[in-house]
Amino acid sequence: MKRIGILTGGGDAPGLNAVIRAAVKTALNEYDCEVFGIKNGYDGFLEEDGIIPLGLDTVRGILPRGGTILGAVNRGNPYTRTLIRNGKEETVNVADEVLAGVQRLGLDALLVLGGDGTLSSAHEFYKRGIPVIGVPKTIDNDIGGTEITFGFDTALNIATEALDRLHTTAESHRRVMVLELMGRDAGFITLNAGVSGGADVILIPEIPFSFESIVKKIRSRNEKGASFNLIAVSEGAKPRDGAQVYSRAGDEAFVPRLGGIGQLVAEYVEGQGYESRVTVLGHVQRGGTPTAFDRWLATRYGAAAVRLAARGGFDRMVALQKGEITDIPIADAIKEPKRVNVNSDAVITARNIGISFGDE
Repeated sequence: MKRIGILTGGGDAPGLNAVIRAAVKTALNEYDCEVFGIKNGYDGFLEEDGIIPLGLDTVRGILPRGGTILGAVNRGNPYTRTLIRNGKEETVNVADEVLAGVQRLGLDALLVLGGDGTLSSAHEFYKRGIPVIGVPKTIDNDIGGTEITFGFDTALNIATEALDRLHTTAESHRRVMVLELMGRDAGFITLNAGVSGGADVILIPEIPFSFESIVKKIRSRNEKGASFNLIAVSEGAKPRDGAQVYSRAGDEAFVPRLGGIGQLVAEYVEGQGYESRVTVLGHVQRGGTPTAFDRWLATRYGAAAVRLAARGGFDRMVALQKGEITDIPIADAIKEPKRVNVNSDAVITARNIGISFGDE
């Protein structure tokens, strides 16, 4: 193994720079291997200045930095890339150009840091001869085969702090405070933050809710002397016999953008006589300094990815299982997205301490 590449695809997540740093240092220290950074996801193979050498000086000081020094592209699927040609937007397949770029660079391995979309593209590229290694990245924690993805812990801590802050103003003004959180179709951020931040109601995609049940919980708390309420709602939560709420529709180039369910919940609650406010935390959950846990996990992933590449374990993804780093086929990781187990200890515990999921 003489030459490897690294790219970061999809949305940014705290810990990406820690993975890059660990991979570069491991490649140089253990394998005397050249490392190249591919800028802006797969797009770097198509751009004139899209490939940069990575050395110890490049990664010095980036461990605590959020984001990614390589850049990331949410619409970076090379099989459906959006281009502007002659003033018009077109969707094109540039997979052949990406493949040619990898071959020109002479990579012995390509480390792909991303979520399900980026890893799905990596799996397809492996079928075409690119020696890919996957590293699971997403704040949503919804990639299969691994107990946790880096970026999740930071997002969880930010969401929990937001609930802590909303708690004091809710109590001061005797209001219902609704916090809408990220997570797409997985409720891990909302569930964990809701329990950790003392939410009274938690709404997640895995458990359809009724508006009446939410009001029932608020009324019960008020009757017992509690004059305020906290509701943590995942952007992908939906009412029974209803649909998820989107702030933007999807097409062949754009995935639908979830958003707005928190506002609907707040409006309904206020209509029942309880003054309500809604906060959409949004991309605040993605940014800033990664937690110590995410730095630690990301560093382990980065080093393990290089070791996996050195022994030829291509089309596989590094993963955390039972506290240890291992690896699994990328196909297994993307086969079935991970979701909250509604019968898990976490959900049962939340119910035990009186949290409503809006389903009773």
